[in-house]
Amino acid sequence: MPELQAKLLEMRTPQATKTAVLVIGGAEDKVHGREILRTFFARAGANDAHIAIIPSASREPSIIGGRYIRIFEDMGAKKVELLDIREREQCEYRDYQQSLEACTGVFLTGGDQLRLCGVLSDTPAMDIIRQRVRSGELTLAGTSAGAAVMGHHMIAGGGSGESPNRSLVDMATGLGFIPEVIVDQHFNNRNRMGRLMSAIASHPDRLGIGIDEDTCALFERDGWLQVLGKGSVTIIDPTEVTHTNEPHVGATEPLNLHNLRLHILSHGDRFHLYQRTVLPAVYRISN
Repeated sequence: MPELQAKLLEMRTPQATKTAVLVIGGAEDKVHGREILRTFFARAGANDAHIAIIPSASREPSIIGGRYIRIFEDMGAKKVELLDIREREQCEYRDYQQSLEACTGVFLTGGDQLRLCGVLSDTPAMDIIRQRVRSGELTLAGTSAGAAVMGHHMIAGGGSGESPNRSLVDMATGLGFIPEVIVDQHFNNRNRMGRLMSAIASHPDRLGIGIDEDTCALFERDGWLQVLGKGSVTIIDPTEVTHTNEPHVGATEPLNLHNLRLHILSHGDRFHLYQRTVLPAVYRISN
């Protein structure tokens, strides 16, 4: 009977689609196995990949962008471009728009998520990326700040290591590629569980996704999330929460959340964004 159940689970697991959205918790391996970056490279077309690097979040965009260019060129990408967009007006440039219309992969670097949103949100460049991701023409990846912007509601900053409370998290509007989620990165590395729980208490219609360093939540177009890398992905699911005091307490008072569901996923585990179904790695179908 357990064997039959395992087979049924395996049969229900959709085959991986080609394009995907890779949400990376920061500090991904850039030197040794480069598993996460190689997965992005493969999903963007491997040797046929045309990759656009957008380092707008960084204080040193040329330096950080140049590093990723060398990495993907070393992997054998057909073309790698740096779109050094520092001002909103540059999103109107036809050269940049043509690159975004032609590329097979876009990589958003780390830095400051508010800076990244300030430059890209509600621009023609952003419209092109969003439309092509939605239609399955483009693989998108974001690391650190580039991961934080993936939801509609975005963690812009805050504290760590405290009990959940409203003052622990600063919220802003993200880029909304995966509007159902609120992402936090460098998650267990910087003790951000309380921060993400505080965000979910304020937005109980969203799913919290906490991603460790050198770890990736890879979102397929069919709704499945798969974990890659060395750390864990924490899922905070408020679907069945029966009570929270969030609307009624002061900013620094502790929050309560009753009947909150928590999943800790590691390499190979899967989670369905809409069905809220978990599949352990043993049932994973190889891509």
